[in-house]
Amino acid sequence: MEIHYISAEHLTIERVGEIIEKNMRLALSDDAKERIVRCRKYLDESIANSDTPVYGVTTGFGSLCNVKVSRDQLSQLQINLMMSHACGVGDRLPNVIVRIMMLLKIQSLSYGYSGTKLDTVERLIDFFNEGVTPVVYSQGSLGASGDLVPLAHMCLPMVGMGEVEYEGKVMPGAELLKLKGWEPIELASKEGLALLNGTQNMSAQAVWALLQAQRLSQWADCIAAMSLDAFDGRIEPFTEAVHLVRPHKGQIETAAHMKRLLEGSELIAAHKEHVQDPYSFRCVPQVHGTVKGTIDYVRSVIDTEINSATDNPTVCPDDDLIISAGNFHGEPIALPMDFLSIALSELANISERRIYRLVSGLRGLPSFLVANPGLNSGFMITQYTAASVVSLNKTLATPSSLDSIPSCQDQEDHVSMGANAALTLRKVVLNTERVLAIELFNAAQALEFRFPKKSSPIIMKIHEKFRKEVPFISDDVIMYPYIEKAIQFLRNETAC
Repeated sequence: MEIHYISAEHLTIERVGEIIEKNMRLALSDDAKERIVRCRKYLDESIANSDTPVYGVTTGFGSLCNVKVSRDQLSQLQINLMMSHACGVGDRLPNVIVRIMMLLKIQSLSYGYSGTKLDTVERLIDFFNEGVTPVVYSQGSLGASGDLVPLAHMCLPMVGMGEVEYEGKVMPGAELLKLKGWEPIELASKEGLALLNGTQNMSAQAVWALLQAQRLSQWADCIAAMSLDAFDGRIEPFTEAVHLVRPHKGQIETAAHMKRLLEGSELIAAHKEHVQDPYSFRCVPQVHGTVKGTIDYVRSVIDTEINSATDNPTVCPDDDLIISAGNFHGEPIALPMDFLSIALSELANISERRIYRLVSGLRGLPSFLVANPGLNSGFMITQYTAASVVSLNKTLATPSSLDSIPSCQDQEDHVSMGANAALTLRKVVLNTERVLAIELFNAAQALEFRFPKKSSPIIMKIHEKFRKEVPFISDDVIMYPYIEKAIQFLRNETAC
């Protein structure tokens, strides 16, 4: 099995996806081990040689930062922190998100600015490598002071508490440790804080969302091209000269992609009676291109975040400093996640408009895409479903980062709500996928009413693959299984 070595080398979002998809094993590089050991040694010596209070190390947490804790209680302080902060509610986070969280937390701790012991980090790696997934609940984080609640749930099993899923069974953390023959980790000073502070819950969901958004963005172009040909659309709006005079990168890329997708199409080359197309077809470069630009921007921010140390206090051995600051604050990624939700909502929004045009009985297509409308409702209600999902997206895409509710006796008086931004982003991703799948379902149906004239070789290849999963609909049938098959098609096939 392939091994990924955790190191200070740049970790890309694509590499995270590859590690998860291929179920790679993790191991610390020698340099990472040295960094972790060196930082812990520095922290221990600093505590031993100074009576100056250090936040979260020799004091309480949050508004209890002025309450000093005796040296013989420092380990219990960290255990108490983990127990008291495990206040999650709601649905469980999907296992894939929790595994990304674990990977990102290991990466962050490996830089040697957090003060964890080597065995603590290695136990997290043991969990990852052995397929042990802590049970983490989706709600509870304010996205400042880090993702305290979800990270508490993620790390409790290391000390024999909380719950995990292992080999398809949910069990107490203590039972898992006994099953594996592992002793509970004995937390040293600051370790609980290092584990619970950080943005790994938000970041994990952002990484997952970006990987899906890239896939859906590519599919959106392919599906729009099929819809355009099925609707007897025009190719002129994708001419390069048009976009060079308004040279947004994503717009230029999308126009070129659409031209390539439709190259060799008999339908696009046919004479057109109409002078122009509706915006949902004509403005694909401007809308899809802007979504591409948003994805690129958000990717750049999340890329920085997952290569950062985000707990508190920050321990800097080289500078002889232990500083309590605010690297756990989720604002740098909360706003971009909200931005991505808005962008993906627009991708679904314009897709639904194309669905509406396809079922409207225009340009020689039958009403609701069936040969005998009236007796048959055909694809009428697929548009209703898409409209319902798009409307929900508009609600979900209202920025979570606009809100802040003070906490901890007003010590934490501004929070990012980035965890809520992450939750809604994940829902928007899934909703956008559903709408694009419905458009593909409609576009493939509409395209067959243009036969024997054919679309381009690229589009016809997609159509042929899709028809192996979803048939042409001649008379009314139960539709939802085919919508689900269309969703799975987008997940399992590579976009053109």
